[in-house]
Amino acid sequence: MSEEAVFELTAVSYAYHGRIVALDGVDLTVRAGETLVVLGPNGSGKSTLLKVLDGLYRPTSGRFLAFGRDVTAAADDPELGYWLHRRVGLVFQEPDVQLFSPTVFDDVAFGPLQLGWPPEQVRASVTRVLAELRLAHLADRAPYELSGGEKKRVALATVLVMEPEVVLLDEPTANLDPRSRAELIDLLAALQARGRTLVIATHELDLAALLATRVVVFGEREHRPIAEGAPEEILADQDLLRRANLVHEHPHRHGPIVHSHPHWHDAEHQHEHD
Repeated sequence: MSEEAVFELTAVSYAYHGRIVALDGVDLTVRAGETLVVLGPNGSGKSTLLKVLDGLYRPTSGRFLAFGRDVTAAADDPELGYWLHRRVGLVFQEPDVQLFSPTVFDDVAFGPLQLGWPPEQVRASVTRVLAELRLAHLADRAPYELSGGEKKRVALATVLVMEPEVVLLDEPTANLDPRSRAELIDLLAALQARGRTLVIATHELDLAALLATRVVVFGEREHRPIAEGAPEEILADQDLLRRANLVHEHPHRHGPIVHSHPHWHDAEHQHEHD
């Protein structure tokens, strides 16, 4: 894995409407080739962090560097934003946010056309990505006709077609059935194997176990990292996971005996017994 810094955030804060704090003094570095999983409960600031990294939100305060360049003002500077969006792609939690064209092919082609690619290059790139993500048979289908898993893969295709150096994913496996979830995880693992830099925001602990090279935990009240480390280190720290509201105690009866143990509430409903 390269040691080159892709993103560097220094004391970055963001408040909605100037008063609702979403990020509070975030210091974070993301390095080329790593898969960083950002764990945190709802409301901890994970989604806002991704929107800052994609240049959609300008930090209320602090400094944001991408690929060594100060892009703090990217959300308000079209030229700077264009430069950043050519290198970074964001897959939103809700795929319907990204799918708005008459057909799947048109949706995947939208970004390259906006970047001014020649039509023949657009067609070749869209065809390639649809084939790689096993979506070619859906090219002429309307997005509203797709299943949830198909929509997620098409949303990913709209980003990958532009060949970004970094892919940001917000709760990528949310609301997927087990088969669709496994297929999407396989796609992410393939991107990882190719050396693509991934930043995944989720509250599903098994994604960290399966994909992360490093984990950052966001505090529910702090709105900034409260811990970071190797996935095996973070996931073994039950006190940290409880404090971050990523596991909860759940009582069980075994005959006359009642005891409790922490639960991971992911697709596999993991149990960690005390």
